[in-house]
Amino acid sequence: MTMHTRTLGSTGPRVSALGLGCMGMSALYGDADRAESIATIHAALEAGVTLLDTGDFYAMGHNEMLIGEALRSAPADRREQALLSVKFGALRDPDGGWSGYDGRPAAVKNFAAYSLQRLGVDHIDVYRIARADPDVPIEETVGAIAELVEKGYVRHIGLSEVGAETIRRAAATAPIADLQIEYSLISRAIEDEILPTTRELGIGITAYGVLSRGLISGHFTGDRQLAPNDFRAHSPRFQGDNLRHNLTLVEALRKVAEAKGVSVAQIAIAWVLARGEDIVPLVGARTRERLAESLGALDVTLEQDDLAAIEQAVPAGAAAGDRYPAPQMAHLGTKE
Repeated sequence: MTMHTRTLGSTGPRVSALGLGCMGMSALYGDADRAESIATIHAALEAGVTLLDTGDFYAMGHNEMLIGEALRSAPADRREQALLSVKFGALRDPDGGWSGYDGRPAAVKNFAAYSLQRLGVDHIDVYRIARADPDVPIEETVGAIAELVEKGYVRHIGLSEVGAETIRRAAATAPIADLQIEYSLISRAIEDEILPTTRELGIGITAYGVLSRGLISGHFTGDRQLAPNDFRAHSPRFQGDNLRHNLTLVEALRKVAEAKGVSVAQIAIAWVLARGEDIVPLVGARTRERLAESLGALDVTLEQDDLAAIEQAVPAGAAAGDRYPAPQMAHLGTKE
């Protein structure tokens, strides 16, 4: 396995070709093992992964504290290579509920102050609001992050799950390093307007959900029982006929992967890697075993025949069900 690097847009940092999304180590996918989570972060750093992604609202700060603990206990050289991408703005309540987003400049600075403390760092490498606040112009939110950049608390400005028009407005306000947005074989809506816009403006993509929350990992089965605190128990793509249909797509992809001598997860990640040097997939591995499998995608070279076979197995728009429950879809940059 060779860890290549890519640049987050024309203004962002140089990062590993794969990043590690740490959300599942704290929230939304059922219970997680703290010791294994920290060991997985250490293994990722040892393998050359530099980009660690989190959100200050993942289990109400737990994920940031977990990453902070992992960094403190990592060898100094590995700790220094870590680049932190942090999302903010989601409002939670003590019951774990969601109550909107806050992009006011004062709130931006408040969120950042707490993140710096929980992570145990003096700066955040890429800072972004998780979803645009509909009541605050994106120019004000981005402007507040730009002030944090000027003061040295943030290195680069990112965006998350916004559409082409919002991307243009943000980029006219301050340099934007990258857009974080869902992108996978079964979530390809960004190809219509968003990806052309980011490429025109020199903005990179950090792609989350490259395995669609495990749905196209090759490990998810139709009879799997999900815990009530697992996001997927309420996700449209994991329900009834939708799930049965989507798993037929996975089985078609499995045939392509087996012919290539790789796993389903590896070919799905390799497909995202092949979409362009401006795209950095985030893998949501919660264990060292799953991390090792994901990293194996870096050694997969997809030829034109492979890409054609993948397209035939999983055509654009083939998935059944939205990627989020209906109330959350309203806050997304793409509606598919």
